[in-house]
Amino acid sequence: MKIKNIKNLAALAVSAVMLCACGGQTENTASDTEQTSAANTTVTNAEEGPLYNFEMPEVGEKIAVITVKDFGEIKIKLFPEQAQKGVENFVGLAEMNYYDELIFHRIISHFMNQGGDPTGTGTGGKSIWGDKFDGGIPEGLYHFSGAVAYANSGSTATNGSQFYIVNTDPGEFELGGTYLEDGSIYKYQTFEEAGFTHPKNVQEMYKEKGGTPFLDGSYTVFGQVFEGMDVVRAMGQVETDENDKPLTQVQMESVRIVEYTGE
Repeated sequence: MKIKNIKNLAALAVSAVMLCACGGQTENTASDTEQTSAANTTVTNAEEGPLYNFEMPEVGEKIAVITVKDFGEIKIKLFPEQAQKGVENFVGLAEMNYYDELIFHRIISHFMNQGGDPTGTGTGGKSIWGDKFDGGIPEGLYHFSGAVAYANSGSTATNGSQFYIVNTDPGEFELGGTYLEDGSIYKYQTFEEAGFTHPKNVQEMYKEKGGTPFLDGSYTVFGQVFEGMDVVRAMGQVETDENDKPLTQVQMESVRIVEYTGE
């Protein structure tokens, strides 16, 4: 085998995807972010670790509701205790109607839907503080299917308004691989083989829920879809151009912050 490792196979096509180009910068490319999978995680290979993604909101708790034109509603649990700045920014922008009528400018099937850029190009957007902000890596929040996180341009210190929603199917996840000398790709079969050090309970949850574990440790996860994954996955099936931009606009009619009623 060659020594050269690759990121998650999907990341070959999408390292340029997750990254919001604040300040007019373009997204990182695969060559800009070349690294092994192990470098993308900050957790240890313990039996159990904190895991908050699938806690349901309590009645009266603030949730986000994204209404996507022609698709439906997506309801998102927010995690202010784990991702205080990330939630504060998203709630603030939503309450300013910042996201209303913006598009999802980049969509990759079985990976993610990205939006929140007022320019619709992937190079715009700002936080409620007027510039970039650092949302950090919240403990216990992972890139399971339905996770909501900020795009960035190289680190969590470059978060702005752009966010993405993981759209993989249940149980669908990839662990990356390595190039063989004949140019083919060997896919890693286990977290250990890939160099990931996620706690065992998190690994098992990925096997059940699906997701993009290779993104853990590099992006600020601040929410989780708890209703409307059918909408998220339907959006993921739209036809796109060579830059992953939908040929027909996928538009957020509104993003509202409301109290959860239990329904």
